[in-house]
Formats: sequence, structure tokens, C-alpha cells
Amino acid sequence: MLASVGILRRAGKRLGFIAGIALIAAIMTSLWYFAYVQPNLLARIYVQNFSYGAVLLVVALRILPTRKTGRADHVLFWVLLAFALHFFPRTLLTAKSSLPKLAMAPGDSLFWQTLQLSLSVMGAALALTVLATILTDVMNALRRDRDLDGLTGVLNRRGFEEQARRHMKSRRKAPLSLIVCDLDHFKQINDTLGHHGGDAALREFGGMLRKCARSSDIVGRIGGEEFALLLPHTDIAGARDLAERLRQALSSKIHSIPRKNIQLSASFGIALKNADDDLATLLMRADRHLYSAKQAGRDRIMSDPLQGSYCNDPGAVPSSPASGI
Repeated sequence: MLASVGILRRAGKRLGFIAGIALIAAIMTSLWYFAYVQPNLLARIYVQNFSYGAVLLVVALRILPTRKTGRADHVLFWVLLAFALHFFPRTLLTAKSSLPKLAMAPGDSLFWQTLQLSLSVMGAALALTVLATILTDVMNALRRDRDLDGLTGVLNRRGFEEQARRHMKSRRKAPLSLIVCDLDHFKQINDTLGHHGGDAALREFGGMLRKCARSSDIVGRIGGEEFALLLPHTDIAGARDLAERLRQALSSKIHSIPRKNIQLSASFGIALKNADDDLATLLMRADRHLYSAKQAGRDRIMSDPLQGSYCNDPGAVPSSPASGI
């Protein structure tokens, strides 16, 4: 039961305290009954082993992995499932074949020998798997800390580029767009409000990007005040629509920066991945559009052409209400 609680907690799930106590009480009561009230060694064997199998089987089914879970979770599930299921056929077969021996010399019976061997092998396999998943969790946590921008909560440049390259290699046919955005007049914000105020503005913008991003999107801070969003399965029209909603939401709101309320705005450059693009060329093209947006007056969007035209005016992009973010 303690092992089950630990495995479930790792998966973010719980085994109710009352339910756990009730289950332990039911198993122990059954064992007591077949030990003292109506002594029956075979019944105790069935109760104990089937209870082990049932508890672990329920835990295995509750941590059933999905396509998004890591390899360690899949291995843990299958090892735990095999460990749980092996209690049922092993008990039935060995107890049946050893029934005449159980009353006289259970320690020498095939059942007990099989019990010791299978529990040792399967238990060691489960213990090593749990240890491996714990080490994987630790390494993933260290990797997240390494790749996360502590100020804004999005990926830093290293983390963004690593995930983006991996995604671009695995998804070659579906449309994929990149948005590069940059807070306008950020140096002026730093000069006026100090670095503390500049950090607050970056946190505000980073939080907005995290909130609007889908689970499949990759969001990172790739420069001082420059951010990037890699949008899988998104064409130029979809990327421009998202950028416009972000632009409107940012510029239409008064942001509470320490000791002062200010307005923020951002410029956006968007590029659609071509067949021969890698991340570097895609970033370069999006950066050129961002530079054009800055040169054109800021607080606007520039992108690869859509139906033969560029978006060079905020009002020209189909917009959605800012509350949609």
C-alpha cells in the first residue's frame, strides 16, 4: 500500500486514506479469519496473493500512460502491470499442483519456491524501474531549470532552440509558423522605471504569451526583450490572427508596473516554414519582418506574404477581441 501511494503521488494522483485503511483492514481480517477461526493455509495464500495483485493492478490502471507521457512512465506501467498480473496465474497453478504438500511442508513446496523466485525477480525489476523513473524525474527537473527563463517563466534561448529543432525534424509536412515579437521602447522603460520596472514589463509580456499559447506551442525568450513562439499546424493566417490578438491585448491595457501604470506595445514578425528552412533561416526571416515592423512605426505586424500581400498595418489584420487571449 505504501508503494502504491508513492507511485500514485508521482503521477499526481491520490489513494484515499479511508479507502486505503479499509482495504488493509479487509485483507488483514480475512487472513486472521483463515488463520484462527477457520484455519486454511490455501485460503490465506489466495487472499494474500490476490490482494497484492488486485492493489497493484488498480494502481497500474490509474497510471495508464498516454502519448504525451515519457518513456519512463511507459516502462513503469508495463513492469507494474506484469508484477500485478503475475500474482493470479502463479498462485492458481502452483497452489493447485502443491496442494498435498502445503499442509505438511509448505517451505519445501513448489508454491513457496516459486513464490520466493518470482517475488525476488519481479520485485527487483519493479524496484529498479521505480528508481529509474525517480532519476529520470530528477534529470528532467534539472533540464527544465536549465532551459527555463527564471524571469518570465518561458523557455530561455537554449531551451527554445533545442525544442524547436526537435519539433521541426519530427514534423516536416504540417504547416508551421514562427512569431518573433519584441517590446517597443524597452530601453526607455528601463531608463524611466529602472531595471526593476523593465523586469516587471518582461514578466507581464511573458505571462501573456504563456497564457495564449497552446500546449503544443513552444514559447521562449530569445533575447533581452525579444520572444519567439513556434506554432505547429499553423499557417500564416492563423499566426497573424494570434499575433494581432496579442498586439491588441497588450496595447489596449494599462499595466501595473511597480509605482506606476504604463501602456506597453510590441512589434511582431512572422515567417512560415518552407521545405528547405531550418530554425536559423526561419528565425532570420522572422527577425527581418520584426525589424521592418519597428522601422514602420512599431506596434504592428509584418509577415511573409498572404495572398500576395504583406501585413504592414495593424488594422489590416483580421482581429479578435483582446479578451480572447
